[in-house]
Parts: sequence; C-alpha cells; structure tokens
Amino acid sequence: MLPPDQAQIEELRDELARLRARLAERDREAAEREQQLRASYESTVRALADAVEARDAYTARHAERVAAYGLEIARVCGIDTTDSADLEFGFLLHDIGKIGISDTILYKPGRLTDAERDAMRRHPVIGEEIVRGIDFLAGARQVVRSHHERWDGAGYPDRLAGERIPLAARVFAVADTFDALTSDRPYRAAASFRSARRVIADAAGSQFDPAVAAAFDDISDARFDEIRCALA
Repeated sequence: MLPPDQAQIEELRDELARLRARLAERDREAAEREQQLRASYESTVRALADAVEARDAYTARHAERVAAYGLEIARVCGIDTTDSADLEFGFLLHDIGKIGISDTILYKPGRLTDAERDAMRRHPVIGEEIVRGIDFLAGARQVVRSHHERWDGAGYPDRLAGERIPLAARVFAVADTFDALTSDRPYRAAASFRSARRVIADAAGSQFDPAVAAAFDDISDARFDEIRCALA
C-alpha cells in the first residue's frame, strides 16, 4: 500500500479541523441550552417563593436572605457549593407548603388551637408533595420536608434527630432562625446580630447541630451585613 501523498495529508488535516469546529459548535450550543434551562428553572423557583411570601408582607425577601445566609454557612461547613442549585432551591422553597394552609390559620392573631397547630405543622409534608415528581427540584425536597426538625428530635414532621436530619436542613435551620431574629416583625423590633448569635449558641445541641452553629459563628457580622445589604 502506497503512503498518502502530501495533498491527501492536507485533506485529512482539513477534515479533522472541520470536525473539531463542528464539535466545538455543538458543545457551545449545548452549554447555551443548559444555561437557558437553568435560568428558566431559577425564574420558576423564585416566582414560587415570591408567591408564598406574597401572603405575608412581613416576610418580604425572607427566602432570598435565608438562601444567601444558608449558602454562606454551607461553605463554611465544608459543603461543596460550586453547583449549589439544589441547596438554593430548597432554601428558597422551604415554606412552599404554606400554600396549602388556610388563611384563617396563617393569619390568626391569637394562639393556635391544638388542631390548628397540627394543621400548620403539615406544611413541610404538603411542601414535599408539591415538589415531588419535579425532576429539577429533587434535591430541594430534603430541606422542604425537614427544615423544622431539631437536633434533639423534638421537631416535626418526622421527629428526626442528630445526623439523621439532612445536613442541608440543619444548615437551613440556623440561617432561618438568624434571619427571623434579625428582621422586624409586627410584634417586635429586629434583634441585633450579637443577640441572635447568643440565641443560636444557647440552642446548639438542642435545636441546632452544634457543628453547624459553630460554623455559623465563624462568619463575621460584616459578612452577614454585606449579604443583607445586597438584598435590601
């Protein structure tokens, strides 16, 4: 068999170059489609979170702040947040189950009856039922269902304890309490960061995972203030 002449070699090189160019174009188009799809998912999640918060004027931007605080705490805990969509979606949609709770319970000014409290405590289960079956929210289900569990097992809906509680839900619990304490409410003014830190430290080992509470305490007030101001 005769070796290829120079013209054949050049033709093969040109064909390989064209093939590489086509593959690069396909990769670029696939990356653009993935980016567009992710942007669509994020828009949908934020719209759902806004729909939940629209029912309570006093929790405006709560979900966004908790998501931002939670991602910061997660990083300090050593969680890889390079692709943090599952975490962020769970944090943003934690209270989506409240869509299924009646207004008479949600807006009741006085104490809830035992039956009303039981109904309210169903919102994590309702929330999980809402997101179940939505593929891109599969990673959010743990936070939606387990965000009211406690380290000591006294939470709900499953009375999980310790490390049986998903780590993302343990992180969320600290971020959620921090934002609740440091935000104005109709019945009280916002607490200082220092006061909120004391509350969380005192509840480490009972309400909160001690390791997560310690990671939270390693984050400076300046960093939390930076996050809050960015979402104001």
